[in-house]
Amino acid sequence: MRWRTNALARFIYHFGMNPEARPTASSLENLGRSTVAAYAEGVALLGFVGESAAALGQCIAHPSRMRWRPFLHNIGSAGVGALPIVGLLSFLLGVVVAYQGSGQLRQYGANIFVVDLVGISMLREFAPLITAIIIAGRSGSAYAAQIGTMAVTEEIDAMRTLGIAPLEVLVLPKILALLIVLPLLTVFADVCGVFGGMIMARAQLGVGFDEFLERFTKVVSVTTFLIGVGKAPVFAAIIAVVGCFQGFRTKGGADSVGRQTTRSVVQSIFLVIVADALFSIAFSALDL
Repeated sequence: MRWRTNALARFIYHFGMNPEARPTASSLENLGRSTVAAYAEGVALLGFVGESAAALGQCIAHPSRMRWRPFLHNIGSAGVGALPIVGLLSFLLGVVVAYQGSGQLRQYGANIFVVDLVGISMLREFAPLITAIIIAGRSGSAYAAQIGTMAVTEEIDAMRTLGIAPLEVLVLPKILALLIVLPLLTVFADVCGVFGGMIMARAQLGVGFDEFLERFTKVVSVTTFLIGVGKAPVFAAIIAVVGCFQGFRTKGGADSVGRQTTRSVVQSIFLVIVADALFSIAFSALDL
């Protein structure tokens, strides 16, 4: 009888008093909390998108409400400031694509097809995607940090008290600027990536610049170029909206600013890749 009592006491202590001994219940509880939090954040993001769309409609109806100075400032910071890093990484990506394909193409005597590989892959997929990822890490994080800092210091509350709509001052200029800047950066990335592929094709496969450009104009259609550039506005909207949304969700102190900034970058890149995958499925279904 004593043995049974001691065993029952050990069982109650092990599974009742020690939380670490209940991994199944704890894991299910954490999973449920994470699911509810993710659902609530998704609903809040959709609400933020709706509020931003309503604010955009008001600015279109009343152009005098548009803040042109922040708009131009965001064009300079997100566009001109990003040219060096976008150009360098796109150039290196073109070099890598041509170098990786040169070994296989040389084996079959298909050196000229490096033009198809570099041109189509860069213009259709790599250039818009790498540009969006760079902007998400550079500008998206800056948006979240700026708005998050203003939320912590109660500047946004002060703007509402003065009758100034934060969406019109802080969000719309960023979204509109990025909608213009990202397609232009994508075109710049196309040029740099193809140029890097040209250099590597000449060095590894003996394909001259004239021969490369002649083949390029034949195999790369305008549709391929427009598909890549057409993705950019969607990526821009995702990056700007997610960055501003996470900035407005900042609460507390400096730790919250860093946490929301990191979350904005992770979510932006994830959603950009998901959107790119959906584009690929749609274009494949449309035979584009």
